[in-house]
Amino acid sequence: MAELRTEEEQVKALKEWWSENGKSLMLGVALAAAAGFGWNAWQDKQAAEAESASVLYQNMMDAAAGAIGPEQDENQRSTAVHLAGQLKSDHESSAYARFAALMMARVAAESGDYATALSELDWVIAHEPEAAQKEIALMRKARILAAQGEVDKALAVLPSASAGFSASVAEIRGDLLLLKGDKAAAREAYAKARAAVEAGQGRPILDMKLDNLAAGEG
Repeated sequence: MAELRTEEEQVKALKEWWSENGKSLMLGVALAAAAGFGWNAWQDKQAAEAESASVLYQNMMDAAAGAIGPEQDENQRSTAVHLAGQLKSDHESSAYARFAALMMARVAAESGDYATALSELDWVIAHEPEAAQKEIALMRKARILAAQGEVDKALAVLPSASAGFSASVAEIRGDLLLLKGDKAAAREAYAKARAAVEAGQGRPILDMKLDNLAAGEG
């Protein structure tokens, strides 16, 4: 009988616990299930958006390829501009959108539309790019500012130190200093660029710039 009472007490205790906690437990299970479903749905949505952005980007690159070079196709350029705009609008936070803006900056610069090129590069910089993307955008911006005669602004834009593109940044700085007529500082920047080039990698144009300055000094 003692065992029976113990079982009855356990059943009673269980019923009382269920009465007090059953609803919240079921709610927790339901919320967990909903969270799992929501997570899966979110992942599916992200995958679909990434695929859509990838397709747009590839189509934009195909069109942009026909908009640069000696034979620029205006129809291809218009298509590239449209697709890049769609990427920036529909997938604003994606790397695809930033790469698209970088490409459209190049397309604009090659046609002499420096204002649009700068606008595209500023869009990249403002949208929290990865370090490599930001450095590329800043180097291209410096080149365009220099083409507009804004050499001091171009020097100010260049990164003060660069891990991934230290040779390129130093070479651009040398070009800008040479435009200002400071040959000694330009030579120093070129030498720094030469030292930053990885072993085995040829930079014949950089070597030529150094040789020309050395010959001029001689």
